[in-house]
Amino acid sequence: MSMNITLQPVTRGNWMEALSLSVTEEQIHFVPPAVVSLAKVYIKPDGDQVRYEPYAIYHEDRMAGFMMLAYEELTADMYWINGFLIDAAQQGRGYGRAALLLMLDTIRSRFPQCREIRLTVHPDNSHAQRLYRSSGFTDTGEWLGGEQVFVYPVDR
Repeated sequence: MSMNITLQPVTRGNWMEALSLSVTEEQIHFVPPAVVSLAKVYIKPDGDQVRYEPYAIYHEDRMAGFMMLAYEELTADMYWINGFLIDAAQQGRGYGRAALLLMLDTIRSRFPQCREIRLTVHPDNSHAQRLYRSSGFTDTGEWLGGEQVFVYPVDR
């Protein structure tokens, strides 16, 4: 069943709407607001070799969330999904899972050299951990910035 979820680049046409997305009060310390992710595109906190691509998650023509791909081109394992959030008003409808699977497919098709996709998750964010595990991610046992590093193996 397709639920008509698309990933569209954040542009000067939709960035203000992306800034208005917010999670529930209980989730605020689990994920940075979109404005922080967008700032990383310009500031490049992980170095000049990392490329950042911010995406708005749409359900039909309505923005429902945000996620960013950060990667080092031509590597096998430096593909990171971060800043992933679904607006509080849109949660619980399966949009997060659909967007995650779409991003995994996008990375696989765009980067044939990619063997692993990574993300970090807050240790108290059990909802996100369930989503990631059920989508094929496993906990690496590594930590980064106080969060657990999960990895998704790409089958070729």
